[in-house]
Amino acid sequence: MEPLTLSLDQPLLIVGDYTLTLGTGLFLGIALFVICGIPLALSRRRERQAAQAAEERMTALLATQTEMQGRIAAMADVFGARQSELNQSISQRIDGMTHRLGTSITEQTRATHENLRRLQERLAVIDTAQTNIQSLAKDMAGLQSILSNKQTRGAFGQSRMETIIADGLPMGAYVFQAALSNGSRPDCTVRMPNGQPALVIDAKFPLEGWNAIRSADTPDMAKQAAQQFRRDMEVHIRDIAGKYLIPGETQETAFLFVPSESIFAEIHENFEGIVQKAHRARVVIVSPSLLMLSIQVIQAILRDARMREQAHLVQGEVIRLMDDLTRLDDRVRKLHGHFLTTQKDVDDILVSSDKLKRRGSRIEALELQTPGESEATKPDPKSFDSRVGQLKLRVVDED
Repeated sequence: MEPLTLSLDQPLLIVGDYTLTLGTGLFLGIALFVICGIPLALSRRRERQAAQAAEERMTALLATQTEMQGRIAAMADVFGARQSELNQSISQRIDGMTHRLGTSITEQTRATHENLRRLQERLAVIDTAQTNIQSLAKDMAGLQSILSNKQTRGAFGQSRMETIIADGLPMGAYVFQAALSNGSRPDCTVRMPNGQPALVIDAKFPLEGWNAIRSADTPDMAKQAAQQFRRDMEVHIRDIAGKYLIPGETQETAFLFVPSESIFAEIHENFEGIVQKAHRARVVIVSPSLLMLSIQVIQAILRDARMREQAHLVQGEVIRLMDDLTRLDDRVRKLHGHFLTTQKDVDDILVSSDKLKRRGSRIEALELQTPGESEATKPDPKSFDSRVGQLKLRVVDED
């Protein structure tokens, strides 16, 4: 068997006209290996350098991580302390807020209870007022029913006039429904003092005509109602002047009583002609306040007349009082003289008692008589007894 021999010129690859020999292939392979080996070496060196840099970075990263862990632990401790302080502060604030909220709620509850109590009191007052209003409404309904009836309305005006007169005048100074000489019966007759004629008061006001004016829906109806009311008032004024103004028996003026201040004001404001005709007929339209004022004037006149009637009795009593006062003055002057005399006697008695006292002292001291003492300075027992007796007699006389 022949040995295998290789030649560098042995063709390996034929490409067209070019023949690649073994030598050329080996050269190209060595060149390629050399070309590819240098970058590989450089790449491995770079890899080693990169590995060293990565190891150094890893070491620095580990150191940094260790430092960061220490810092994180320190920060965790700080955060823990801060968290504890924050929790304590929050707890204290929550406790304070809870206390304030509790106090505020308590005060609010107390204020609410107080407001509810006041509200209940006001509601009680409102209930009472509502009850009064309901009672007043019932009274107004009754009053309306009274005023809707002519007879009851006249009785209402009559009763109000009688109440004013009865409150202002004494019994016997007025008469209700008294008959006059012509047979007419006025609502009230007031007796005047000193035999003067009586004052006549009429309380039959035509209120239905006035209510027609108030209830008119249109201006034409109101105008017609006003004309009818004016005619009713004129007729009533003529009746009062013709029936109640009797010369020598009644006063020259009569009163027409209007049982409402508002009606009286509107009559003077809107029906001036009626007022003037009433004045010409010597009929005075009076409201409750004016009637009360007139009654007070009449009461003062009656009081003055009674005082003048009793003036002579008062004068006689004053004269008797002056006589008693004169006698009292005389007796006081006599008593004053008796007191002066008694005072003189008492002074003399005191002088004698002093002398007796000094004499007794000397007797007690065995000094019966001093060289300078005379008989004139010795007390006289008889004189002392006589003065005491005179004083007793004066006192008995004065008694």
